[in-house]
Amino acid sequence: MVKPCDIDETPRVGELARDYVLRLAIAKAEAAAPLTHLPTLGSDTAVVVDGRILGKPVDFDAAADMLRLLSGKRHEVLTAVAVSGPAGMLSCCVATQVTMREISADEIADYWRTGEPADKAGGYAIQGLAAIFVQQIQGSHSAVVGLPLFETTNLLRRQGVPIWQRV
Repeated sequence: MVKPCDIDETPRVGELARDYVLRLAIAKAEAAAPLTHLPTLGSDTAVVVDGRILGKPVDFDAAADMLRLLSGKRHEVLTAVAVSGPAGMLSCCVATQVTMREISADEIADYWRTGEPADKAGGYAIQGLAAIFVQQIQGSHSAVVGLPLFETTNLLRRQGVPIWQRV
């Protein structure tokens, strides 16, 4: 079951990006825990460039600013996962380096018109149309798309969650 949690996602003054995504992942897992007797999972992802956390763009101008900032550069995608369960709160943070090719102003405008960047951290979706902008990735592709599968599986196992379901 997926249960979106309404938590404040504002970065704290001076908060490092890694601490930020871990704090949000843990808060989401904690918010969902009272709703079930099962282990709960929370996660959060941030795109970080030049020490700046990029959230979701509110409009075209914000998306264009983000994509111009990422254009021709390497940035970091941090994905934190937290699982609350019998073993307590377990968490991890996965860092992946993504290098974008140069992106023209026309490409940014065309990409915005697809609707894809509107609700994506950093204004792009690597699993979608923005894949054509990605020159190189170092680290976990699944962490950039959503959940880091290797690390999430390990946390779930430590909480006693069976990974393979026999039918």
